[in-house]
Amino acid sequence: MIEVANLVRRYGRHTAVDNATFRIEKGEIVGFLGPNGAGKSTTMNILTGYLSSTEGTVKIDGQNILEYPKEIKRKIGYLPENPPLYQDMTVGEFLSFIGEIKKVPIKEKDEEMRRIMVTTGIDDVSKRLIKNLSKGYKQRVGLAQAMIGDPKILILDEPTAGLDPKQILEIRDLIIELGKDHTVILSSHILPEVSAVCRRVLIINKGKLVADDKPENLAKHILGGSRILLRMDASEAAVSKALGRVSAISKLEFRESTEPGTVEIIAEAETDKDIRRDLFRAFAAADIPILMMRSLDLSLEDIFLNLTTKEDEELGASTQKAEAAGEAVQPGEAN
Repeated sequence: MIEVANLVRRYGRHTAVDNATFRIEKGEIVGFLGPNGAGKSTTMNILTGYLSSTEGTVKIDGQNILEYPKEIKRKIGYLPENPPLYQDMTVGEFLSFIGEIKKVPIKEKDEEMRRIMVTTGIDDVSKRLIKNLSKGYKQRVGLAQAMIGDPKILILDEPTAGLDPKQILEIRDLIIELGKDHTVILSSHILPEVSAVCRRVLIINKGKLVADDKPENLAKHILGGSRILLRMDASEAAVSKALGRVSAISKLEFRESTEPGTVEIIAEAETDKDIRRDLFRAFAAADIPILMMRSLDLSLEDIFLNLTTKEDEELGASTQKAEAAGEAVQPGEAN
């Protein structure tokens, strides 16, 4: 559905997007993450056709965005971080106006507007002025305008920014529902939100794409294997003896238990090895009750910080090396 190859965008000497390549399939909900100034908004503006690239290609549904700009824009619905709403229009008037801009056939427009307003939960405020709506409802109106014209792709930039917890949950459920019929790119600084909605993430830092995978696979890559926390009703000696039967354990760490009379361990396995069943069989054979077992995979926040901090450290090291060698590093050229 979306193919990006060797994408570059420069502003003078500053490279905002640096040779990014990725592919998003039909029906995927993909999280697009990065620190402020990393190149997220620039990339999304290129995908929507609002900004041209310096180098590289973008194809939407097999069509090059430079060769078929009008056709491609009809296939994309875009919700920017601050939705461009006309405050003195009613919700219904605004959506009707957007329908005219997107050239939705008159015979279909009213029915499509009703369907979208019901889907986004704004049908009960259709006659109210937008300026009198809450932040949550304004976000819903912004999402509704992105859906007009039945685009195949929805690009959502911070769709839950400024919302309260209840509104965030409502928008999250709505995005999941939209993902059944659309390809969705979701950019957000609320990483638990991305974890709840997206099964794949792209992480960009200083213009470079530093990760493209499922969060659980990224966690395994960073950790080097899976880690399991267990609490047993046994002594350390008995636990050590039982785990002698589990050859896939690469590292074992005993830690102080929060429950008197029990033992807690962190068992780390080789890469891509799931040892939960092996652990269960080993302790069952030794007649050791397992009181608790859970994965210690990294959260999306941990993954994000690990990858972006690593890039920053590598950049700082290379800059220091260049300075030590007497090379001039001009401002803005470190990217």
